[in-house]
Amino acid sequence: MKGYAGRYVEVDLSRSEVKIKKLPEELALDYIGGMGFGAKTLYDLVPEGIDALSPENVICFWNGPLAGSLVPVSSKYCVAAKSPLTGMFGFGISSGYFGAELKRAGFDGIIFLGKSPRLVYCLVDDDFIKLIDAEHMRGRTTWEAEELIKEELQDQSVRVASIGIGGERMVRFACITNDRNRQVGRTGMGAVMGSKNLKAVAVRGTKAAGVADLKALRRFCKILYERCQGSATEKYRKYGTPANVLVHNKLGCLPTRNFQQSTFEHANKVSGETMLRTHVKKITACDICPIACDHVNKVDEGRYKGAVASVDYESLWSLGPNCGVSDLNAITKAVEICDTNGIDTISAGMTVSFAMECYERGLLKKEDTEGLELKFDNADAMVEAVRLMSRREGRLGKLLAEGSRRAAEIIGRDAWKYAMQIKGMELAGYSMRSLQTSTLGFATSIRGACYLRAGAYQYDIKGKVDRLRLDSSRGRLVKGGEDSYAVIDSLIICKFSRGMYKSEEELARLYRLVTGLQMNGKDLIKAGERIYNVGKLINIRHGWKREHDYPPWRATHEKLPDGPAAGAVIKMAEYDAALDSYYRARDWDKQGIPSREKLSELGIAGERMLKSSWVARALGRELLSPKICVSKRGA
Repeated sequence: MKGYAGRYVEVDLSRSEVKIKKLPEELALDYIGGMGFGAKTLYDLVPEGIDALSPENVICFWNGPLAGSLVPVSSKYCVAAKSPLTGMFGFGISSGYFGAELKRAGFDGIIFLGKSPRLVYCLVDDDFIKLIDAEHMRGRTTWEAEELIKEELQDQSVRVASIGIGGERMVRFACITNDRNRQVGRTGMGAVMGSKNLKAVAVRGTKAAGVADLKALRRFCKILYERCQGSATEKYRKYGTPANVLVHNKLGCLPTRNFQQSTFEHANKVSGETMLRTHVKKITACDICPIACDHVNKVDEGRYKGAVASVDYESLWSLGPNCGVSDLNAITKAVEICDTNGIDTISAGMTVSFAMECYERGLLKKEDTEGLELKFDNADAMVEAVRLMSRREGRLGKLLAEGSRRAAEIIGRDAWKYAMQIKGMELAGYSMRSLQTSTLGFATSIRGACYLRAGAYQYDIKGKVDRLRLDSSRGRLVKGGEDSYAVIDSLIICKFSRGMYKSEEELARLYRLVTGLQMNGKDLIKAGERIYNVGKLINIRHGWKREHDYPPWRATHEKLPDGPAAGAVIKMAEYDAALDSYYRARDWDKQGIPSREKLSELGIAGERMLKSSWVARALGRELLSPKICVSKRGA
């Protein structure tokens, strides 16, 4: 078995014990890597009823079979744990150099159990693995921690994934930062590290990542590199993802002021075109990436002079238009605060915009914000709110560090109406009412309101469907995207390269050339479907219900007031029909529970009772709790 290192590390932080274990070939075939291995790990090791921030939670780092090879944009890794933000399947994926370095150290992954009595970091130096005291790093930013570890190890090439103050203080959407500007974001994996007193993971490797057919792989990768330099990625190479600002604004799908509007009157001031001209100082790429989408901003003057941050579309939108802010200096500073203190920029901006709306509606008072005039368009207030939240400081910071769903519960009254979240995770930069297929995909996503789980927004934006309404055809589209993206996130390759592959057969060819394992395109998609079903089973274990697959109140109760989609609203009858069609496409029942036949088809056999009592009550019958097993090839 090539491509895979064939080994992983298990670290018991409570006992300071390290074990090296063999990776079974059957696991590789059934779950591929990355997201798939993360799902398998959590299903096997994380029981029902535990608190995500307790020692009983497990956090695991997995790369994919392509990491460390010459396959373009393949140096990624996935981190998974029960999410402290959603209470369900939590995971995030980051780029940079860390994933490839872990493979060069000779490992496909690391699983962390328990909780260290003191703050530590884990060093993986080929087969030398050690927990090292990190108390002197407490309170240090992610950037500072990375530099301190490199200095201590006297090696600037060591790769470090670390948490900042946000992770240490368990902000529920704290992230993990590696290579300074790359993050494992969204579901609070940094908070789980903080709960375990794990400051960082440092990796140094000297081994070659072998492949099955190097000559054929070189020929195929030459074609892929040429495609990656083609027209499909041109806008990302020139402007980065902020190129989406004006596109979305023109379509009326740029969420503004906490999703109240769909266009931003100052979009030109925060566009990718303007940012490139006024703030971008450097364009960088991750390991083995021919696209180079990372645009690094620097503020040259004014109150936030000297601020430096890598600014993508989601960060720019969430801290900009969605807060009514058009000041690129302030946005860059807010992103810098998020990155250095280690919190997710999307959830940060969304939670601030939620608080701004609550303030303007009188649900939050000045005494709640400690005198901060937390109104839309107030750039300085946005930056200060982000700073307080990232450090859990003061009354406001502690409130917002809980995320918008929990903050709404604390505030009470009608605050829940203005929390733009699904399953506890805040929405990304795509308007719900003017991109309705996209909204169905956000809602069914197993990790919360995530645009990266199905890519359903593409059908709306490209005009392949009527984006201002839903029908029963959308379920099949969303399901297909989810299975395909599960494959991409398990291999793991960058989604910017997804258009470089003409079919699943080309992805399967790549997998065979690297690993030598025989998989065709249908096998890969079946593995993606298996991975997604296992993720759903994890959520069922932790209390998922059908009601968790619905969009926020605003999407179905308030018509869009502006832009080319003015008047659009999601009709509940249409949404219910689309959700039913999604469940049918997946062979789940009307409550969203996978059928025994589907689980059997995927090689997932039921052997013990589902402990989630709501299932038995809702269906009036007993269901078997699926135990993950290995499927037979060709079955």
